[in-house]
Amino acid sequence: MNFFQCLSLLVVITLVCGTVAEKANSSGGMVWSSARDEAELVEDSGLVIGEQDQIDGGFSSLDGMLHWAIGHSDPATLKEAAKDAEKMSMDELQKRQVELKELVEKLNMPSDGKLMQIAVSDLVNASLSLEDRHRALQELLILVEPIDNANDLSKSGGIKVVAGELNHSDSDVRKLAAWVLGKASQNNPFVQAQVLELGALTTLINMVNSTSTEEAVKALFAVSALIRNNIAGHDMFYAAHGYIMLRDVMSNGSLDIKLRRKAVFLVGDLAEFQLQNTERAELPVFSDRLFLKSVVDLILVLDLDLQEKALTAINTLLQLKSIDPLILRDFCGLEGALERMKLQLKESMTDEDKRDYAADVEILRGEVELIFRGKLGQL
Repeated sequence: MNFFQCLSLLVVITLVCGTVAEKANSSGGMVWSSARDEAELVEDSGLVIGEQDQIDGGFSSLDGMLHWAIGHSDPATLKEAAKDAEKMSMDELQKRQVELKELVEKLNMPSDGKLMQIAVSDLVNASLSLEDRHRALQELLILVEPIDNANDLSKSGGIKVVAGELNHSDSDVRKLAAWVLGKASQNNPFVQAQVLELGALTTLINMVNSTSTEEAVKALFAVSALIRNNIAGHDMFYAAHGYIMLRDVMSNGSLDIKLRRKAVFLVGDLAEFQLQNTERAELPVFSDRLFLKSVVDLILVLDLDLQEKALTAINTLLQLKSIDPLILRDFCGLEGALERMKLQLKESMTDEDKRDYAADVEILRGEVELIFRGKLGQL
């Protein structure tokens, strides 16, 4: 078996084995993932392996090898290989996995821990070129996705090094550093705690005001990941006036639509967290007229994704005890906005490409209107 054949087989068996247990548990039987599932996996990763990687024969990690093999394989061949793998029993698959693991070890593949150590060592090198600094952060971006790797990076002091890159003079370095911190913090209280202790949250909130859209988007992503389901993170966010940053983003029509979507999504997340933690007093921000108006105004922006996120946020906000429906009606203009939105959605439904999505958003709009009128009726 030549090197490429080994790689292709490694891809197929690793992907197949990785889904067997999950599919079996959820369906009661063995259901195999489709070729589309794997294609989406590669697309969602955002990883690009250049030609030089295959020329050198070097890969930054096992993930890099897998992505390279998928990207350089004939889809029909992979499909056939997957069909062959489907015929194997679980014992046969596990045996083949062991054989392939031994093959990888013979190729002297460095561990993820070693790769992270190398990347961090590069970052602390003041003479490192900008291109290599970008590359080190890009490698960490991939490596921190598994929660164990993120924890190891935190324990080794690597998170502190990455957080320091938020103050770099290069916008792309700051963007990548924010992205790494966001990835490492997702659903990870251990890493969240360290990043918060480092004081990175305030820096990230300020970065959302960057003139670079990508830097601002990644900074807001990191802020969301850092405070999600984290009481200390929420307290620090409000203390740093993060809600003012959100209000400014939502009310600025000149900003990129992606940034405004993330901002209103975070508002919904903050409101949901408040609902789930009923023992905590509801914060004044949820009664702030300007803040609420910045959310309501978004439902009239002609972007279905943004409108849906804004409606979802309003739906959650309406469930808070501190919300005054009269402020939403008289100051924020919610009642009139919902009516105008209904007409917008009706027009969108004449467009075949938007019809289904617009119909779904209209259902949500109707639900919000019903809840809103119910609250008005209680007065």
